[in-house]
Amino acid sequence: MSPPVVGRFAPTPSGFLHPGNLLCAMIAYLSVRSRGGRCLLRIEDLDKPRCPAPLVRQCLSDLDFLGFRWDGPVLFQSERTSVYEAVFRRLRDRGHVYPCFCSRAQLHAAQAPNRGDTVYVYPGTFLALTPVEIRQRMQAKAPAYRLHVPDISITVQDRIQGTFTASLAQSPGDFILRRSDGVFAYHLAVVADDAESGVTEVIRGCDILSATPSQIYLQQLLGFSTPVYAHIPLLVDSGGRRLAKRDQAVSLSSLSKAYRPEEILGALAASAGLIPEWRPCTLESLIPLFDLSHLPRTDLRLPDGFTDRLPVRTS
Repeated sequence: MSPPVVGRFAPTPSGFLHPGNLLCAMIAYLSVRSRGGRCLLRIEDLDKPRCPAPLVRQCLSDLDFLGFRWDGPVLFQSERTSVYEAVFRRLRDRGHVYPCFCSRAQLHAAQAPNRGDTVYVYPGTFLALTPVEIRQRMQAKAPAYRLHVPDISITVQDRIQGTFTASLAQSPGDFILRRSDGVFAYHLAVVADDAESGVTEVIRGCDILSATPSQIYLQQLLGFSTPVYAHIPLLVDSGGRRLAKRDQAVSLSSLSKAYRPEEILGALAASAGLIPEWRPCTLESLIPLFDLSHLPRTDLRLPDGFTDRLPVRTS
């Protein structure tokens, strides 16, 4: 018998959940439920000032409103610093990590990537510092820490996007593991959490696909298993506009004032092609209809009229 599939949904509560987040949650949930697997919820609140408690509570409430039921307790990254510290020490003790004294703007890579962001390729500025130079610089500035990557290519066999290959040295180059303020970076935390939770399948938006080779390399260094990846197309409104927190997308908090949970789920299911037209659905009713192979690679579109009459809310 094959081991049970374990999936997860891992939102960053730096704003209100919007339909794009919810589509990802729904696909991840249905994928494992359709095969009798387990689905976990992880709150990626590494940067606490960006993820305040009211937004975390709202995120949990929104998911409960739509009927998501998770297997096991919710995992909060903000409570797992000791786990990340242990993984960081393993990499540092093996000589894979070095201090970096970049400016604040250059530390952009510590945050989760999104399609449309500027891509920074680190040129290795501080890779060859001597111990004396490091000590001198640390007297004036606390360093971030980067993982030194070799000039190799990593290939992802994605269940939706197909084969994706990237050169680690060119994208993103040596990447941040821990920021200068001590906060651990996205790549390290995600890899550590997926490994400890036994995650075998990662379904997320295709705006994160470019980050996957770096995470696979980290998994290989640490001896962790690599999950199966599926990066779903992004969700756009009926006019073709991307739904995202930074673009003042319609939040679930707004949608819930106009629609029942079943109507919201039905709109998401119709946009993903799980049902032929928008009609009320529950998560349970969608489980037997689910087939990941039917999802296209191109952007998915919400039904006409779904967001037109709703107020736009900033995050």
